[in-house]
Amino acid sequence: MMVVLSFNIMQLSPLSLHNSSRFGVIRSRIVEPSGEPAPFGQKTRYNDTIFEKGFMSLFAAKMEKFAAKEDNGVAQKDEDDKKKKGWWDYDYESFVNVSRRVMQRRSRIQQQQVVREVLLSMLPPGAPAQFRKLFPPTKWAAEFNAALTVPFFQWLVGPSEVIEVEVNGEKQKSGVRIKKCRYLENSGCVGMCVNMCKIPTQDFFTNEFGLPLTMIPNFEDMSCDMVYGQVPPPFEEDPVSKQPCYAAICTVANPNNSVCPKLQA
Repeated sequence: MMVVLSFNIMQLSPLSLHNSSRFGVIRSRIVEPSGEPAPFGQKTRYNDTIFEKGFMSLFAAKMEKFAAKEDNGVAQKDEDDKKKKGWWDYDYESFVNVSRRVMQRRSRIQQQQVVREVLLSMLPPGAPAQFRKLFPPTKWAAEFNAALTVPFFQWLVGPSEVIEVEVNGEKQKSGVRIKKCRYLENSGCVGMCVNMCKIPTQDFFTNEFGLPLTMIPNFEDMSCDMVYGQVPPPFEEDPVSKQPCYAAICTVANPNNSVCPKLQA
């Protein structure tokens, strides 16, 4: 999701970027009394604008053709709900539910391939090559993309901030700290976080766009660090490959496994 938005946002003029952020067109508002994400185990409440709901609907529709069809009455209910909903009626929960059905009956690699196919289908022809020309893997490109992430992706991952990180021995402001990932807290699923967000996003930025990106989720508090410019490690060497399920909150968790089953398949 970040891939598609990044490419489209970078084509806007500086003035339009400034005005979009100023008027809140692209920022989902947290409606918690504290103004901060809800504590671990609780879902943060957001007030999504029509703009965000449009993106949610677009992604959900693109992923729907890959989503598993359930064999009970829930499937019919889902079909009835979809018939009743207009383009702007989809919400974040609908988007996550479609993602969950995409995950069903697919291996780890197959899930990642679906996300890649969806991302490619939403980009114009030649988009990766154009991105590479505009953003070669430099410190400036990494810091610019980090700066874009904060205002434009709050609807997808929640509030975040630019942080200083060290990349290849050099300190730079190309890191983004997501306070509490909206996708992870709504799915409650380690496998969905890794297979349908972290790995596909890292892979697309690194291999298709040519700008390395490493995402480092913290499953203790659901925060996540994004480090633009840092080459991600192989999956087998990544600590997430050994992460257990959220046994208490994941609807498809297997508490008997020491590692989330969706990371092993």
